[in-house]
Amino acid sequence: MVPQLSEKLAAFERLLVMMNTLREQCPWDKKQTFDSLRPLTIEEIYELADAITQKNYKGLAEEVGDVLLHLVFYARIGEEQEQFDIGTIINQLCDKMEHRHPHIYGNVVVQDEEEVKRNWEQLKLQEGKESALEGVPKALPAMVKAVRIQEKSKKVGFEWDTNEQVWDKVQEELQELHEVVQEGNQVEIEKEFGDVLFSLINYARFIDVDPEGALEKTNHKFIQRFQAMEKIAKQQNKALRDMTLGEMDDIWNEVKQYIR
Repeated sequence: MVPQLSEKLAAFERLLVMMNTLREQCPWDKKQTFDSLRPLTIEEIYELADAITQKNYKGLAEEVGDVLLHLVFYARIGEEQEQFDIGTIINQLCDKMEHRHPHIYGNVVVQDEEEVKRNWEQLKLQEGKESALEGVPKALPAMVKAVRIQEKSKKVGFEWDTNEQVWDKVQEELQELHEVVQEGNQVEIEKEFGDVLFSLINYARFIDVDPEGALEKTNHKFIQRFQAMEKIAKQQNKALRDMTLGEMDDIWNEVKQYIR
């Protein structure tokens, strides 16, 4: 049965009361600051992302809870410093969401999701932002940041029309990388390699692939296969470091047959 709104509000109130208690009575919680919580919050976000990638829904609920705890923690510290509190945060958020959804809370008519996104970016510019790329966090991982940059530039019309155009750009960047590798200029190699990655990420968007998620799944697959390869080598009383590449490749191909 889906919990009623009153039950959800009661649960949220319980969390707020608990945070107050922990902040006042627990030695560890009392010591925390915005700065000390920051790396822990980043870690929790990555754990949440991992649960999503693995489709671990039981774990997902727990990780969402951990992130929520951190958000409430920040709100409590903000309140102590007389900067903001949980009420301020929520009301500002709701005001912003109402303003950016005039097709829901106003009389604007939209045709599809893409028009909603374009309107969103225009409204953000009207709010005082000077660039469509503002709001992309500097601390984002580079691949995630590239996706956000491309999505935001798309919303103002700076975008290729077809998959084929984007793929041609990938090929062009690969050729440029190949040329500078032949020249041996390390500075230029790094630049061109970055261009290749950026263009591949762009292509991923066009074919509806999350590049970060896809790479993480490949990482997970490689770890599974490599550890299975280590296990087989151990059963043969061998260590990978003592084997030839051909021997390891034979085991790798064997592993691929039953781990897919």
